[in-house]
Amino acid sequence: MIRHRGPWRSLEAVEYATLEWVDCYNTRRLLEPIGNIPPAEAEARYYAQFEPAAMAA
Repeated sequence: MIRHRGPWRSLEAVEYATLEWVDCYNTRRLLEPIGNIPPAEAEARYYAQFEPAAMAA
């Protein structure tokens, strides 16, 4: 990732680009083992299944 998008002007620019990549990798990429949905959506679905039970109690 670093070599493909350079040249970089500062260390901060490299850090920001790395953070953008990590955000995309952790929240927006599609994962085949969980049905080609992003991890953030899978996590939201997981926690949504517990909400009705918590409200009923």
